[in-house]
Amino acid sequence: MGNTGIFIDFGSTFTKMVAFDLDAEELIAGVQVPSTVDSDITIGLDQAFSLLAEDIGIGNAEREQAVACSSAAGGLRVICVGLVSEFTTEAARIAALGAGAKIVGVYSFELSDREIAEIEEIRPDIVLLTGGTDGGNKKVICHNAKALAATGPRVKNIVIAGNKSAYDAIRDIFAGTAKNLIFAKNVMPEIGVLDIESSNRTIREIFLRHITDAKGIAKVKSKIRDVIMPTPSAVLAAAKLMADGVSGTEGFGELILVDVGGATTDVYSVADGLPTRTGVNQVGLPEPYAKRTVEGDLGLVYNLATLQEISKSTSATANFGEFASSSSEIGRVPVGEKQQQIHIWLSHLAVKTAVERHVGRIEARVFPNGEMYAQRGKDLGNVKWVVGSGGPIVFSREPRLVLAGALSQDGSPGLLKPKTAELMIDKNYIMFALGLLAQSDPIKAMNLIKKYVVKL
Repeated sequence: MGNTGIFIDFGSTFTKMVAFDLDAEELIAGVQVPSTVDSDITIGLDQAFSLLAEDIGIGNAEREQAVACSSAAGGLRVICVGLVSEFTTEAARIAALGAGAKIVGVYSFELSDREIAEIEEIRPDIVLLTGGTDGGNKKVICHNAKALAATGPRVKNIVIAGNKSAYDAIRDIFAGTAKNLIFAKNVMPEIGVLDIESSNRTIREIFLRHITDAKGIAKVKSKIRDVIMPTPSAVLAAAKLMADGVSGTEGFGELILVDVGGATTDVYSVADGLPTRTGVNQVGLPEPYAKRTVEGDLGLVYNLATLQEISKSTSATANFGEFASSSSEIGRVPVGEKQQQIHIWLSHLAVKTAVERHVGRIEARVFPNGEMYAQRGKDLGNVKWVVGSGGPIVFSREPRLVLAGALSQDGSPGLLKPKTAELMIDKNYIMFALGLLAQSDPIKAMNLIKKYVVKL
């Protein structure tokens, strides 16, 4: 064959494989099979390769050059520990999410014995320890370092990204322990200043060096070239490329991308998000230009009961007919008219709820001299595009209805959701592959985005 590039996503629900003709810049095949991470992840990989070979006749050379991303086995599970919840702890959370992590715990102030026991029970892949601006409070971060240093083998990887003045003391605290201790730049070096790139990079490196081995993903390296990043990082890379473009090729402009999956619903925004309304002031931490949030209770396979509970509290439910009383009525693929209607509505609801959690909001504050308005989070009202990805959107018979949940509604003027954005769809479910390709050839990746991410 010609210059064929193969890209793989080891997901919690499905293992997906995409092949591009890189010379012609065309998608030539895509397959997916149920993930087998709970038994042997290479079983699903081999099944996907077999299906792909039936379509395009790939050989060993193409297989050995394939690259992958992964969110299997629960993804990259991170606990964030900081000083103050609205500042360093929130900065840690933003940093971890930007690195492709799934947040499984958030703690502020000095850790108690009970909280340390909780952390050990959770068994995180990484603890991200922050606290204090540079030259500021050292007491809390050092207290928390001592508590974490005394934990057992369930807590292994610890990233320090707080007050740099405490780093020598923290290094001494962990001396002689078996912890994998890595220092990054402070996520909040000054009040109101966010610096997450160093932590992003450090967390991704730990994922590649240590966590892929622990999850059995390293076994696939004997069959392909490499697993190079967490899946959410690949999707965020594709979204950022789509918005910004690349040298010589103009991007689409500010956008939101919603990726609905079986276990989570992820929302990505590539936008400044500064206040656009007169008389509104920004409060809280500054928001990153490229931001990701993940909602672990909004997956269309593992969280149907939660979605159905949310549906009971919305007046729009009546517009979609009778709903199942339990998630057992819907399997991984809806069957029959009733199940399809339910699935469309729950997918719409997942999009709506996830975007409302992601965007900023306007808060009215009353002062002695009158009422003032503050914006917390990103104002995404003027973004140009809302892009849909993930099976429940891509394979839906009514993707426009599902994705419309991302748009602003008259009943919630304080929510800063897109007002007039155009809807687009990752019609072949290849955003992860485009993000992987962007690491080596962003120009080809951008050209493929323009070809396969289309208006609804």
